[in-house]
Amino acid sequence: MKKNHTKPLAQNRKARHDYTIEDTIEAGIALKGTEIKSIRRGSANLVDAYAKTYRGEMYVYNMHIAPYEEGNRYNHDPLRTRKLLLHRKEINKMMGHIQETGNALIPLKLYIKNGVCKVLLGMAKGKKKYDKREDMKRKQMKLEADRAMKDRMR
Repeated sequence: MKKNHTKPLAQNRKARHDYTIEDTIEAGIALKGTEIKSIRRGSANLVDAYAKTYRGEMYVYNMHIAPYEEGNRYNHDPLRTRKLLLHRKEINKMMGHIQETGNALIPLKLYIKNGVCKVLLGMAKGKKKYDKREDMKRKQMKLEADRAMKDRMR
């Protein structure tokens, strides 16, 4: 019986600050034996990771998975390029998105679903500095409004 974990093992929190996420898609990821053991321990980092196509296939670059301590000679390169497992239709959709100026594919979260490691990719558009400031102002105003409503309820 396979376990169904939905808790993220790694998240890219900075992505939502630096990019506007337009759409998300779930993809499988091809891993080696010691990589999955290390991911289950929570030793993965998605901060500088991005995905792009190469020869009609989708790959994720700069995703850091720490070497498994008990892996000895079977360990892997922490920053190796990993293949994403997607349908052709999904790859073509993402290729069209990437070709537009200012767009990128960013891994948002890494988790295990039905015993299989999955990565949630966000089709992202880069934010300008003033967009980030506007978002921060909006969040601050909402927070203040929520506090005022909470104080009013008392």
